[in-house]
Amino acid sequence: MLENHFSSLTQMHSYKKFVHCAHYIYYRITNSCMDNNIELCIYFFIYFFVELSVTISNLLSDQSSQSSMGKRRAPELYRAPFPLYTVRIEPKTGLIITAGGGGASKTGIKNGMHFLSLELVGGVHSATLLHTHETDTRATMCMSLAGDVIAAGQDANCTLMRFSQQAAKQAKKPAAKDGAGDKGAARKRGRKGQNGDGGGDVAQMKEDSPQLVVEDVGAVQADLSPQDPCVKCVRFSGDLKLLLSGGADGYVRVWEFPSLKEKFSFRAHKDELEDIDISPDNKHIVTVGRDFECSVWSGDQLAVGLCWHENMPQITEKMYRYKSCRFAKVEDKKDTLRLYTVQIPHKRDRKPPPCYITKWDGWAFLPLLTKPCGNEVISCLAASDSGTFLGLGTVTGSVAVYIAFSLQKLYYIQETHGIVVTDLTFLPDAPKSKALKGNNEVVMLSVAVDSRCQMHAVSNRSKYDALRYMYSYMSNFICMKTKN
Repeated sequence: MLENHFSSLTQMHSYKKFVHCAHYIYYRITNSCMDNNIELCIYFFIYFFVELSVTISNLLSDQSSQSSMGKRRAPELYRAPFPLYTVRIEPKTGLIITAGGGGASKTGIKNGMHFLSLELVGGVHSATLLHTHETDTRATMCMSLAGDVIAAGQDANCTLMRFSQQAAKQAKKPAAKDGAGDKGAARKRGRKGQNGDGGGDVAQMKEDSPQLVVEDVGAVQADLSPQDPCVKCVRFSGDLKLLLSGGADGYVRVWEFPSLKEKFSFRAHKDELEDIDISPDNKHIVTVGRDFECSVWSGDQLAVGLCWHENMPQITEKMYRYKSCRFAKVEDKKDTLRLYTVQIPHKRDRKPPPCYITKWDGWAFLPLLTKPCGNEVISCLAASDSGTFLGLGTVTGSVAVYIAFSLQKLYYIQETHGIVVTDLTFLPDAPKSKALKGNNEVVMLSVAVDSRCQMHAVSNRSKYDALRYMYSYMSNFICMKTKN
């Protein structure tokens, strides 16, 4: 009985629950005093005030996260003049690279790739547009980085570009709105509301900003679909020796990098590919297709087909399909590897069923843990460099951060974008990024069709972990004393 009360205390999220538990603790304190058990009384008393402080902190946090007008939104770093489909952060320089566009249709919406620098000044993050690289009629749908080389999925091709920084130009030019200015112009953009105008635009040029040069270094045809060819996913291997792509034709193509000599190709799925990843040792490729399959390949040979719902008889074979896959390491365990997959409902009902996320053994490919991750349809998945956190975006514009070990939700903002979240990326575990994290445990960027790039930061949990340790110690002590 007592243990149940204390476990509920550590999971409180509302004032009502706190009041209920406070009455119980008051009752225990009174009985302890009547029994002259002063030691136990003191511990109950301390526990009460610790719980009170945490509850007040949670309530204030919940209140501050809601804007006075209603929905909560993440800080907006940048707004492009076209829909954004992909975003990456270069570890060494800390540059944010985001891309998208309107495609070949004559709508007047340009196609481009924008290079931003991220800064943290006075605890506030801001982004500066350093360079705009136009991509003609080709919208970049996906992207992967290998140092200063970008592999971009554009229509039927995987285009490779190299970027380099040069000395800053001293000439000062007027800032253009929404990044539609001259190539190389540096325009600063702060967090939304930072300058009191709600839009976050700053008509201010940075004279000392480094200038960037982008050059095309090659291209390979990565999709052979007769109609509407589209490269859906590109990925460099961890050692940067291989470049993988998956397209609407269902084929996986693997090239040697940087020579771009085709190593092998094979048809992985009957329908178009949704996602692709490669293990750190380059021995296994995991592919996700729209044909309900998630497959593990050893070279061009099928090793195993995954089945996430073996122990869930309520889920039928065609009820869900795989959406995304990511390999991730386990912090402090060098020989351990995990694979994470996301499953979404195949059909959308009036009462939508939940999506699921599954954690697999990355070597044996056996399911370890599956948990629901909400009723909003997942659109993208990302994993942090440390393997500690997972990021999820939804088709309704929501963004969440999960703890990889337990698949528990750590952070969530509903409909922060208001439309499909197309890509996510975590701040890399690199020296340049440590200073940019500030007092946050994890920082993640999201982009969406609404042209916005937003920042999602989770504050350091060390103080809460200390309180949880206090809970555990005191709860065990009180239970032991009560039994005695």
